[in-house]
Amino acid sequence: MADAHDRQIRSRYAAIEPYVTRDGSVIRELMHPGVHGNRAQSLAEATVPAGGSTLLHRHHATEEVYHFTAGSGRMRLDERWFHVQAGDTVCIPPGTAHALENTGDADLRLLCACTPAYSHEDTELLDQDR
Repeated sequence: MADAHDRQIRSRYAAIEPYVTRDGSVIRELMHPGVHGNRAQSLAEATVPAGGSTLLHRHHATEEVYHFTAGSGRMRLDERWFHVQAGDTVCIPPGTAHALENTGDADLRLLCACTPAYSHEDTELLDQDR
């Protein structure tokens, strides 16, 4: 049987309820200081359904690393758009406007590592015409 310390440093996918972030993506927080007791970063799985997209946004303090695990789409970093697909990894520096569009037929899935950990308060939604 797992002790309290083991429960803090390990999570079970099936036990994690997904929720919608401010940018409109559906995420599961796989590891987050507010839940698991780790100190500085969070790791989440995000899903953008076929034909879906996230809102253009930025984080003032957080650096994000996206690792795409399934699907394909387009990613925006500031004014630049480029193709992404399973196997790609992208670093998003703090202050960089970003968004995703799923251009494929299946879910676009990615792991998102954030340092410091993700927070709604550090997420600024931007004018979509920016």
